[in-house]
Amino acid sequence: MATVDTAPSEPHAPVGRPHSSAPQVPRQASPTPPEQPHSATLIGSVQRAMRLLECVAGHEYGAPAKQLARETGLALPTAYHLLRTLVHEGYLRRDRGLFFLGEAAVRLSSSGAEQKRRSTVADALAHCRDALGLPVYYALYRDGEIEVMGVSDTPGNPAVEEWADFRETGHAHAIGQCLLSQLGEDARRDHLDRHAVQAITPYTVRDSRTLLRRLERIRRMEPVTERQEYALGTVCAAIPITVGSTAATIAISLPVHQADRLLSAARQLQDEVGRLLGSLSISISM
Repeated sequence: MATVDTAPSEPHAPVGRPHSSAPQVPRQASPTPPEQPHSATLIGSVQRAMRLLECVAGHEYGAPAKQLARETGLALPTAYHLLRTLVHEGYLRRDRGLFFLGEAAVRLSSSGAEQKRRSTVADALAHCRDALGLPVYYALYRDGEIEVMGVSDTPGNPAVEEWADFRETGHAHAIGQCLLSQLGEDARRDHLDRHAVQAITPYTVRDSRTLLRRLERIRRMEPVTERQEYALGTVCAAIPITVGSTAATIAISLPVHQADRLLSAARQLQDEVGRLLGSLSISISM
């Protein structure tokens, strides 16, 4: 007799749902992609305000709001709002319905011109420093005083340490002697009345009379040299630069054991200054 299988049969899958013997895994949400860094955001209102400022700067005799809005492509209400803000902050001023650059904008312009002048001087000094392999100094005589405007050196060829105030010791260094030689007699005497000659090394000129005679003998556009008058162990040379009524100079320094190089280096400096005179003249006159 055949044996009958009495094991219970598998239950049927419900109608409309596919049958599968594999366990059902709940669907997971897709992972969130990593956040990308935001690109730089441009501030539209700032851009529009700058366009208005540039537009006003192009109108020497001022311009009304409607014209400024038209030329910048701004809606008139937007232009009015920005113009009022710029007037409030001092970047524009309004006079009889016309807009002009204000004091704050003028200060920005002056600061930009000063930065340009400093950059021009720094570039010129670095060029001379690299061409000669020596520290280079730039100075002006302004408002009755010696002002060192820039120094360019390297760790291997350091500048002379200002151990005694350059303004008060112009009689002792090449920078000061070069600047004083470009002045008239009265201006020289006035300077020496305010900054008396005094010996700061054994080689410094001893009195104002001797110094004045030395200055009178300096020929125009000739290098001015000094040997250990300001600092022991150092020799210096300065090249005169005269632009209008302003006396200026570019100078170099060497250690005393290289003193035999001083005049040839000064001549080379003079050649380099001749090539850069246009840039330096602009910087002096600004």
